[in-house]
Amino acid sequence: MVTVNLGMLHYILDHVYGAFVHRTKLSPPFFSRGWGGTKLELLERLISQLFPEVEGQNWPPSLIQPVWKTVWETQNACLREGVFRTPCDDQLLSALPPESHNARVAFLVPKSVPPQKMACVVHLAGTGDHTFERRLRLGGPLLKQNIATMVLESPFYGQRRPMLQRGAKLLCVSDLLLLGRATIEEARSLLYWLDSEAGFGKMGVCGLSMGGVHAAMVGSLHPTPVATLPFLSPHSAVVAFCEGILKHATAWEALREDLAAKEAAMTLEEVRQRMRNVLSLTDVTRFPLPKNPNAIIFVAATDDGYIPKHSVLELQKAWPGSEVRWVTGGHVSSFLLHNDEFRKAIVDGLNRLEWKESLL
Repeated sequence: MVTVNLGMLHYILDHVYGAFVHRTKLSPPFFSRGWGGTKLELLERLISQLFPEVEGQNWPPSLIQPVWKTVWETQNACLREGVFRTPCDDQLLSALPPESHNARVAFLVPKSVPPQKMACVVHLAGTGDHTFERRLRLGGPLLKQNIATMVLESPFYGQRRPMLQRGAKLLCVSDLLLLGRATIEEARSLLYWLDSEAGFGKMGVCGLSMGGVHAAMVGSLHPTPVATLPFLSPHSAVVAFCEGILKHATAWEALREDLAAKEAAMTLEEVRQRMRNVLSLTDVTRFPLPKNPNAIIFVAATDDGYIPKHSVLELQKAWPGSEVRWVTGGHVSSFLLHNDEFRKAIVDGLNRLEWKESLL
């Protein structure tokens, strides 16, 4: 009986947090400026091009050349921050806000061993994660196990946030697809840099919530085995914005008015169906199975008000060989309390990979 009540408490906490953050007038809703017009059409086309007809057609990605500065250094570890021009092509670049053209990363590396005997994991941002700190705290304790952490600041977030955007509340639906597409390009280029330039022996990609969706896509598209570690993640943005708590944070009326001005009057239910159709582009179950399914570990919460259980199970079903681990809690409480479980998944996922053959 206690467990049931505790589970309900976690679920209620998600809803209370969601009501405070998303239903009060403290911040505007998502997509208050509508669908994004021609940008949305461009993004729909570009995302469908993510699946090459010929395997390896989109590889290698553009090689990035980060400019580094050292933030601090001790005997055992070093934290650097780097800036590089986003590797997105001209079409994507023209759609991105100018503030997002330069990507920023934090790179936390142990100093005791050569890179070929180390692993590095790229950490992607969840909704509202504007800084490096939380993900560096997640990765920091892994230094002792010779695991480096590369944290990417998302487009539209932190110093890359457009001037008119308040917090994480993206102005248009096209921005959500653009954020995802650019994050995938940047993360793929970072993995390529870690492999070909820095020479790491193993690599992985992880993320919480929205970052986990992007991590799953990046792991899926990588031509060689990487540990793929989505935490508290849905199989698609449809679930987050049309089923979970974020449906209360979406400007449905503004979206309806935008459609009415361009096409025809619609009911709110028809507007929601249109949103489902657009966001179905983010459905990870449409992506190919990553090269080493054993190194895919999902960590999901038992009482998540943002991500229903069926969504996690759809991912596991689509990617046979992957593992789902459940933590007791809701989205918010797990995000705060279960970092050890996320770290364990990172270590276990990397342990299921072979070391890269050294060329020396």
